[in-house]
Amino acid sequence: MALLVCAGSSAFCQNAQTPSPSFIFPDSTGWNVVNEGQHVQFQIKSTHQSNKIYYSLEGADGLGIQFDSTGMFRWTPSFDIVDRVQKTRDVTVIFQQGLPDGKRERKEVTFIVRHVNRPPVVDELPVLYVRQSSANNYQIPPELVYDPDGDPIVLRSSLAVMPEGTALSQQGLFTWKPSRTQFASLRTNPLIIEFTAQDQPDKLETTGKLRIAQTQQDLPPDIMIVPGDSIFSIKEDEILNLKIYVSDPNGDDDAKTAGLITSDKRIPQAVLKENTALQYELTWSPGYDFVEDTQPPVKAELVIYALDKSNNRTQRKVTVRVSDAENLIKKDAHQFQKYRTNLADAVILIQQLDQNQKNLNADYKKAKKGKKNRSIVNASLGAVTGATPAIVDNSQSAKIIAGVGGTTVLTFGTLEATEVIGRSKEGILEKIKITIDLRNKIQGAGDEFARKYSLKASRRSPEFEKDIEKFRTSLADQRIVLLELDAYSRNLRIDDRDIKKVFVDYVEEQKETASLSPK
Repeated sequence: MALLVCAGSSAFCQNAQTPSPSFIFPDSTGWNVVNEGQHVQFQIKSTHQSNKIYYSLEGADGLGIQFDSTGMFRWTPSFDIVDRVQKTRDVTVIFQQGLPDGKRERKEVTFIVRHVNRPPVVDELPVLYVRQSSANNYQIPPELVYDPDGDPIVLRSSLAVMPEGTALSQQGLFTWKPSRTQFASLRTNPLIIEFTAQDQPDKLETTGKLRIAQTQQDLPPDIMIVPGDSIFSIKEDEILNLKIYVSDPNGDDDAKTAGLITSDKRIPQAVLKENTALQYELTWSPGYDFVEDTQPPVKAELVIYALDKSNNRTQRKVTVRVSDAENLIKKDAHQFQKYRTNLADAVILIQQLDQNQKNLNADYKKAKKGKKNRSIVNASLGAVTGATPAIVDNSQSAKIIAGVGGTTVLTFGTLEATEVIGRSKEGILEKIKITIDLRNKIQGAGDEFARKYSLKASRRSPEFEKDIEKFRTSLADQRIVLLELDAYSRNLRIDDRDIKKVFVDYVEEQKETASLSPK
């Protein structure tokens, strides 16, 4: 459990689960849960006691977030961020603070944006012109009465303001057969009928007006599908969403039910849901296992039918073409494994270089301070005056030997050793230089790689594979062979904390719950 450390009446507190990075965010419950259209504003602070900290934000492109270097965060999520079917969406950004000593600290924060339902929109409708003693039908255009969130709409009218014989269906079909007297009154007093547009299922309402004058317009009833295409092409991870409106030539009260027949048994009947007796909605997502990887696109036919109380049947057929889609869940996991594996290899190599530098420093210290006394004798002869015989006598016998006359000088000295036996001091210095150069090169390449691909969206780009090759080239520098590193160290296991210590911009994998079943 994370600990909350708050100071006095401050509106901020620090999440003390991990000591670094030391950001201070709002301490209110659900501060990172926002609604569409809701203005969010707060000040980011740091536990570092310095006035020279500057802040920046990554991953906020296209979201409309305003964030300045002082840590002031302002955001009003637009109403198109979250889909009405999904209800919520996770938006992940990375806050970064630059410290006076040049170090940087980063913190990943996920905002949960919730969908906000808005009432329907009713624009000004054109005048409806009717004809006397004839059945006049007028379908209110869906482009003039619509819901900004894409919710299904039901139209309702008050019987108290409706003229005798008029009817307004829930789908916006107005019907009227005016009598002679009613038609005559329209010459001087055009009729204005008020109605309400109600979205489903939240029941928000907006009032509209329909103006009626003397003329005529017919619109035969039918099963209406929105969008009105008969062929749809989607991928496995996409959602097919159709709004179905049922009307009856004998009156909407005569409509009994609507249903669905599919050519593929994998499409359940439950994808068609009833909002009202005359309005339905079809929502279907194939899933990653609908089409095999090597299989061509699969076609499925959806037959939507309606029955009235006399069992008269009307139907509309929709063809859906489903193409194979790349499984982003598995791809993201695979790309993250590449991201982590390459950084782990870099950590192992850096650890080897650090240990090798320690060993070389010890060897160099030994070579610089150690002395090996090597005694030498340098004998030089002075002037030789001649050779004379000498007789050595003893009690047993007499011997004649030669003697050399002159001066003989004998010199003893010492030689300071500047090299370790078998290894050159210059060779050690050269290896130390190579080790330091490789260490800096790998550290810089790893920092850039960890920072650039810390978010899953960046790892989906084609440049990811190219940058992996560049990074691997840095890890396979030919000078590494000269250092004679231990090959068995490659089998070491590196956890995320080890990687985070070396590359501070490394972001661990986020656990997600897939909404679509992967293959």
